[in-house]
Amino acid sequence: MRKKVALIVNPASGTVSKHRIIPDVLRRLSRYGYDVELQATNGPGHATAIAVEIAGNGSFDGVLVAGGDGTVNEAARGLIGTTTPLGIIPCGSGNGLARHLGIPVDVARSLRVICENHVIAADYGTANGEPFFCTFGVGFDAAVSERFARQKRRGLMMYLKSVIDEYVSFSPERYVIEVNGQTISDRAFLVVVCNASQYGNNAFIAPDASVTDGELDITVVHTGNIFQNAVLGVDFLTGYLGKNALIDTFRASNLRITRTSHGAAHIDGDPALMSSEISIECHPGKLKLFSPTRQTSFRPVITPVSLFFRDMALAAAHLLPFHKR
Repeated sequence: MRKKVALIVNPASGTVSKHRIIPDVLRRLSRYGYDVELQATNGPGHATAIAVEIAGNGSFDGVLVAGGDGTVNEAARGLIGTTTPLGIIPCGSGNGLARHLGIPVDVARSLRVICENHVIAADYGTANGEPFFCTFGVGFDAAVSERFARQKRRGLMMYLKSVIDEYVSFSPERYVIEVNGQTISDRAFLVVVCNASQYGNNAFIAPDASVTDGELDITVVHTGNIFQNAVLGVDFLTGYLGKNALIDTFRASNLRITRTSHGAAHIDGDPALMSSEISIECHPGKLKLFSPTRQTSFRPVITPVSLFFRDMALAAAHLLPFHKR
């Protein structure tokens, strides 16, 4: 029996032309026994509206998203608390949630995950009522997100440029964090609350995070000198953040962050404005997600290095003239 899915496409997301990949997606899904209703977004919030309509229809077996973390966030908002699962075809700049789940950043392989029909009940978080599915943060990463959003071009190199440019001028802010009965007050470089393990592009900010444990992982990065920050950068790339002296980590189902004034934040990598008081909560098992049947545990150094070479091999394969698209 054929299944019916909606495919939400954000033409503006990521670095990959959707005009090139969508015909291939439709052809493969049809071959796998899916009838597809194609829906293109036309602006902010449209993916949420589409997802709400599809979930309410009752005749669809899933909602698929070909886009980046922002489009995934929008579609997921519309599916919270429903029985309609979300499938991700990673086409963004970072693809944080997809990478955390182990969904390959390759169209053909990501579609195989959907066809396996393995669905999990995933958690999500809210910051002052705004849902996030991967990460929420304030401080340096929020400032970088704001700067990156102003860039005309996307991709990893432009993101790294935004990081370097922001680092030169960034001034840390004082935060009061209430979590697990503790109160922490410090001038922190950044505070990030994670449902998933990484920002995207295999940048692991909370390597042990899980989207199914009913809790959020909080990483507080304190301010350090240039040498301490250099070591922090190495630990960030290798997955040893938890052992760095500038890092405090917590795990909790809720927390409160207070800062001196309202300002920049990021929700799943997209810039947002938040008030000086931010209430954060985990909502267990409220989102159905297509996920690979096999999961691998994170291992410092080994996991980041292996994923780096896997991405390089995939990029090289796409450059070859005989690569099957």
